Amino acid sequence: MNRISAYIIAFNEAEKIESAVRSVLWADEVVVVDSHSTDATAEIAGKLGARVVQVSFAGFGDLRNQAMAACAFDWIFSLDADERCTAEARDEIRAILQSRAPQDAYYVPRKNFFMGKWIRHSGFYPDYRQPQLFRKGALSFKPEPVHETFILHTEKIGYLSSDIWQFPFKDFEQILQKANRYSTLGAEKMAREGRKGGMFKALTHGLWAFCHHYVIKLGVLDGWAGFAIALGNFEGTFYKYAKLHEKMSDFRPPGSEHL
Repeated sequence: MNRISAYIIAFNEAEKIESAVRSVLWADEVVVVDSHSTDATAEIAGKLGARVVQVSFAGFGDLRNQAMAACAFDWIFSLDADERCTAEARDEIRAILQSRAPQDAYYVPRKNFFMGKWIRHSGFYPDYRQPQLFRKGALSFKPEPVHETFILHTEKIGYLSSDIWQFPFKDFEQILQKANRYSTLGAEKMAREGRKGGMFKALTHGLWAFCHHYVIKLGVLDGWAGFAIALGNFEGTFYKYAKLHEKMSDFRPPGSEHL
């Protein structure tokens, strides 16, 4: 059977890293790529047998490229600290590695759990974000700070039928924290691309993000959880454009007059 590396990217994920690592201990190696966490993330991962590699954060695209480079084997399974590989996904991956002519890369469906329920709408299922099982060299990432863009170097693409689990938000506070962090990274990315912000753009793009998740992606069917997810997307999008506008503007206070 082909040998496989599982990598997990993490930063200050002491509460989640143990479950994530344990879910992939079936792999031939587990690599935790830690961006110098200030909590016990690295220590917990190391005690479980994972090889911890420290990588300074320079964007999620760069982080994933370095994670893949740190993997020793020809097949790679990627996992985030808030994700869990299920037994069903594990067995399907093993079957793929044993097959005679597997595809080069596979998308993996993710089930998201929030507010005590599995989210079936809101754009959160099956949530094929990026290939998470692939041969080394089958894809790479652009060095972007957030919402990293991947580049496939193969046309042999498949889809797993078995879900992995994701726990995207511990609580409402984490929704706000993520909206704040990702809006800052998003504003920095747009500034480098020469894009323009503005408060009207912030409002209209924010409203579109809300409607996209709550109406078009049927988040309304997920109850209050769907509303909270849509509202979080409104906030993240609104502040991304507002922060870009702030970067482009001179909001410094006037100089003080000394009497």
